[in-house]
Amino acid sequence: MARTDRTHEEATVEMFRQDPDLAAEYLNSVLQDGDEADLMIALRSLSKAFGGVAEVARQADVNAHTLYRTLSEKGNPELKTLAAILRAMGMRLAIQPIEHSHA
Repeated sequence: MARTDRTHEEATVEMFRQDPDLAAEYLNSVLQDGDEADLMIALRSLSKAFGGVAEVARQADVNAHTLYRTLSEKGNPELKTLAAILRAMGMRLAIQPIEHSHA
């Protein structure tokens, strides 16, 4: 009999896989509200939607062991590594002005 239920994580991974804009919004939210550890956790979670850490490492041309360490809570990737990881996920770094409300 086919399994019809999914875990929350499986459903979330599938949503990110099907909607890269949602994945980008998620990362932007983490960048706005979180810290470096939160970003590494989010990237590790997102990597599952893009084939897993080993596949993202292959596409980013980064050693898989190094990528696992980089995406740990204490990870501190270099900018070029972060850019390569995002590129492997079909995303890129971008700079945007902070929106100021005019009171």
